[in-house]
Amino acid sequence: MIYMDKRSSRKRMKREARQRMTTAEIRGARRTACVTGGNGFVGSLLVKQLLDRGYNVNATMRDPDEAKVSHLLNLPGSERLKLFRADLTTEGSFDEPINDCDLVFHVATPRLFDSEDPMSDMIEPAVEGTLNVLRSCAKTKTVKRVVLTSSTSAICRNPEIEEGRVVTEENWSDTEFLLSEKPPNWGYGVSKTLAEQEAWKFAKQNQIDLISVAPVLVTGPSLTPQPPPSAILALSLFTAGKESGLKTLQEVVGSVSLVHVVDVCRAHIFVAEKESAYGRYICSATSTTVPELAMFLSNRYPQYKLPTDFGDFPSKPKYPVSSEKLIREGFTFKFGIEEMYDESVEYFKAKGLLPV
Repeated sequence: MIYMDKRSSRKRMKREARQRMTTAEIRGARRTACVTGGNGFVGSLLVKQLLDRGYNVNATMRDPDEAKVSHLLNLPGSERLKLFRADLTTEGSFDEPINDCDLVFHVATPRLFDSEDPMSDMIEPAVEGTLNVLRSCAKTKTVKRVVLTSSTSAICRNPEIEEGRVVTEENWSDTEFLLSEKPPNWGYGVSKTLAEQEAWKFAKQNQIDLISVAPVLVTGPSLTPQPPPSAILALSLFTAGKESGLKTLQEVVGSVSLVHVVDVCRAHIFVAEKESAYGRYICSATSTTVPELAMFLSNRYPQYKLPTDFGDFPSKPKYPVSSEKLIREGFTFKFGIEEMYDESVEYFKAKGLLPV
């Protein structure tokens, strides 16, 4: 009788423990995901969210130096995290971290915007790196799905898009135009477009279940030791005379579209786990312009005395981007523009980049 009581108690404790786990945690238990570029802005938070969901995680980076990965090693669940050295330009360097994985998130990409040779520094490594990751995926039979982090730079940079038209996943940037005219940041647009196009070709030839997520300008607090360039760009109106980056962004992609990094990572995991997900997904919470954004921020943070007069600079998006497909799939954004900037301002205060 005593033995039966103890056994019943153990069963009840196990049952209660399982009931405390969420459905997502149960689904993620014992599954392994690989995240390339796992120490970056998006990559590190993606690692965190996967660990929170019960995944084992293999994270790759060019240099897993302790000073560059301490923010990963201190994450809850880091006992289920393995770090690997891998280089986009070295074929086979992703074999070990991808072997036996269920999901692969290819986030890593070169972002050398000031390069004098974008073809060598960004375009070729981005394309070859994407193919190297997919070659490693093709070698193992365990990978169920690959999620590629693309960009709306692979979608919006096309002079044939009509003004006022809402841009969707059906649009592609025109690489011939970018290569010939060389507008600002043309190298990044070419690198993301060609890398994604080559990925779709390889996936089709090798029967890889591929999905791409194309974020707009990503903002919000970062786990990385230093604030990432995209978050700095999003807050450039707070720095006197630095709004030119946002104006250039609006000129080349038609709007200032924003998304919180938490939602970007949530979207990656959402499409990875959603069986019905397919194809490309734009990830954008809001589309605005420099004048509209400046007026909003000036009203919300009057203490910073932000500029609001931009002359005849366009105050409406030339062609806003749409996340309707992602939303229709069942995804919901947690962060609107108010939450994005409230968190970003507090983050920059904590980093000493804005006055308290």
